[in-house]
Amino acid sequence: MLRRKVVLAAAALVAVPLSSFAQKQPKVWRIGFLTNGTVTSSQGQLDAFVRGLRELGYADGKNFILEPRYAEGKLDRLPALVAELLAQKIDLLFAPSGIAAQAAKKSGTTIPIVFALAPDPVGQGFGQSLARPGGNMTGMTSTHTELSAKRMELLKEAFPAIKRIAVLYFLTQSPAGVAEQLAETERAAKVLGVALVTEESPSVEDFERAFASIRTRRPDALVVIENPVFFTNRVRLTDLAAELRIPAIYNVSEYVHAGGLMSYGASYADLCRRAATYAVKILNGALPGDLPIERPTKFELVINLKTAKAIGLAIPRSVLLRADDTVR
Repeated sequence: MLRRKVVLAAAALVAVPLSSFAQKQPKVWRIGFLTNGTVTSSQGQLDAFVRGLRELGYADGKNFILEPRYAEGKLDRLPALVAELLAQKIDLLFAPSGIAAQAAKKSGTTIPIVFALAPDPVGQGFGQSLARPGGNMTGMTSTHTELSAKRMELLKEAFPAIKRIAVLYFLTQSPAGVAEQLAETERAAKVLGVALVTEESPSVEDFERAFASIRTRRPDALVVIENPVFFTNRVRLTDLAAELRIPAIYNVSEYVHAGGLMSYGASYADLCRRAATYAVKILNGALPGDLPIERPTKFELVINLKTAKAIGLAIPRSVLLRADDTVR
């Protein structure tokens, strides 16, 4: 009898640590990543988001698993990709761009959705207000519209002789702040006393036609208004822009690193990294609707000196001194 009690006691001592260990195993969260771009064009955004998670103690494969889906520039694929992700029973969806986030919203899902690059989140219906969005969506706004005038001013400052500016844009099927950016650019042109000519291009297959049309109008400079189609195909777009041999400015630095001349705007990498903070807060129990939609805190003027030299342009020293980064 005594021996039996000793054996039972020893078994209990072994069982307690094992039971305790089992209880301490962390939950492995399943996070969806939805983008309208390609693997290559979206890699920087995904890397920044994962870096943000890592900074907060989350490691891929250890306490979260990523489920990425890429529309490869085909916006009509987004609804089906959302359905795929929801079928994977994800705990949270990170949809960086406004158009990807809107596709997620239209699905009617109630899982938390975090965005990072929405130019007009309230106008797009992602929240009732920036301060208190309500619902199941929150994240960062890229505030493209408010920076449109600044880009025009930078162009005029760097190249004072500019009299006519071409604007390349695409009004995507889903609101993405493009119309607002176009209107703000037109207002800035009036203030600066320059003429505008506009050209819309809906697809990469149409780029050559669009740039041929722009060439016939003989502009002194080019403004490219950001949208998902342009961002995904930015290498081809910047190649064609360089062939015009005129100054061109873009919303974000990814275009400059792809060969564009200059950009001014929020840092996409910084916004995606900060979005990870919201993802962690939500996974730890916070309600998306209680987390305010945040504005950018980091703005970048980036100039590609290699491109400037290739097309025979000299950037004034006063502008170069203000650049946050240069590509040589």
